[in-house]
Amino acid sequence: MTERTEIAKKEYIEGVAAFERGQYRESVQCLEKASALVNRDSGFGGKVLIWLVTAYEAAGQQAEAIALCEQIKKHPDAETSKQGKRLLYIMQAPQLKRPSEWLTQIPDLAAISDNTNQTRLSSNNSPRTPPKPLAAPEPIDLSQVNTKDNQFIWVSLLIIGLTIGLLWGNI
Repeated sequence: MTERTEIAKKEYIEGVAAFERGQYRESVQCLEKASALVNRDSGFGGKVLIWLVTAYEAAGQQAEAIALCEQIKKHPDAETSKQGKRLLYIMQAPQLKRPSEWLTQIPDLAAISDNTNQTRLSSNNSPRTPPKPLAAPEPIDLSQVNTKDNQFIWVSLLIIGLTIGLLWGNI
């Protein structure tokens, strides 16, 4: 293996790892370096490009992702070309409108300073009250329970016996 290929593989692995950690910009940088060092028409080059498209999309670089997908559609490796077409189809699909009641708004916690968090933690040092014990369950009145034999077990055993007998006779 050449030195360029080894560096490309190292950058590829770092890019995939960064993507999986949610560090999409770092992933894009590593995968761009890997794609510059590798033969883009090879199978490995196709893998790098597919990951780069995914990283572009995750990093919010939609235009770059679509442009790269257009190139990947013409890739010599059939599987890479097929994946490129699928990704392009997904990216160009119309966005569905979702009612606001389907969405949960997550507050931006970046505006809260560290000082505020420590103040809240220190003011919450009041002793906790012990949990209330659970109430004992009500006793069951056994005079209300139906204990009459309804012959279910005997009927079931008879049906099982007949089934086994029929099966034994057919063997």
